[in-house]
Amino acid sequence: MAKAREPILVLGIGNVLLEDDGVGIELVSRARVAGSHPRIAFVDGGTQGLALLTLLEGRTAILVLDAVRLEATPGTVHHLPEPLTRSTSSADSAHGIGAAELLAAASLLGDLPPRVEIVGIEPASTRTGVGLSPAVRLGMAPALEMVERVLASMLADIAREVPR
Repeated sequence: MAKAREPILVLGIGNVLLEDDGVGIELVSRARVAGSHPRIAFVDGGTQGLALLTLLEGRTAILVLDAVRLEATPGTVHHLPEPLTRSTSSADSAHGIGAAELLAAASLLGDLPPRVEIVGIEPASTRTGVGLSPAVRLGMAPALEMVERVLASMLADIAREVPR
């Protein structure tokens, strides 16, 4: 018998070879260490693009972690509680299919859960290179605090929905 899928997916996406575009990967790695939970799957989605669609199926909630360009000051933490209702760019789509495109495709397929959110950091640079810029490194702690708040809320929603 197959193991039941965790209801919450935390999906980090990005390209660690393109400077700040790797922030989603770093965030999911740190979030996994800080808060593993049996109802949450933490996945490094890297640059897999539409291949990640199968991971979205059957979830109650999804939290995407990524570099998000909204023309703010580099290092600014962005929380998008309804990402499909606004136009966003995942760091100039440096890793191919960005979060917005992945979520839109899942929505078209009917595989998007009722709750989808994005937490990201405004990149300073997505040029070829390894490592995060100083501005984005400064945004890591507040971004992880936002991730913790969002996950606590998602877990509380699941607890209300599932009879004990």
